[in-house]
Amino acid sequence: MLLSVPVPVHAAPALRPHLCEEGKPDSRGRSSVDGTELAWDGSTKFDDARRHAAKVWTAGTLKQVRIKPDGATSYADVEWKDTHQTGGGWLQVYGRWDPNPGTDYLWMNGAYLDKGKSLGTDTHRGQVAAHELGHALGFCHKAYGTGRYPSLMYRVYDSIAAKKINAPTTVDIKGYHALWG
Repeated sequence: MLLSVPVPVHAAPALRPHLCEEGKPDSRGRSSVDGTELAWDGSTKFDDARRHAAKVWTAGTLKQVRIKPDGATSYADVEWKDTHQTGGGWLQVYGRWDPNPGTDYLWMNGAYLDKGKSLGTDTHRGQVAAHELGHALGFCHKAYGTGRYPSLMYRVYDSIAAKKINAPTTVDIKGYHALWG
């Protein structure tokens, strides 16, 4: 009697993550994500921007990483913080992801983002918060290049604002799935 053995099915190769400006790929290892969860703590005067960032990074098919407030039985992976600086390393820096041992920080810079300042609108604050949360998810700065592949993760904020990028783009979504499934 002959047995018919099916030909093994090989998994399709994983999508290669979109390379960063520095030539390295996006990385789970350079993220704030704990397993498949990113718990945040802290309040900021820019809570609307924080809510926008969490909403756009969990919309549609972006469900692999759960972004949620820290609870009584969990530790915060990131803490949202406010600053108001223009000197030193903060010149023209509107927000910053600051990885640390333990809880990482997501800074929002009121020196530029407060009402009445150059970027003091809900739109700008939302773009900055979504960009910084992208770093906490493991995404690096993407090269602007010719602008053919718009990304929320451009290094230069003017490129994000000029293209009115308020959420992950098609390129960012592909990168998300390449990194997180």
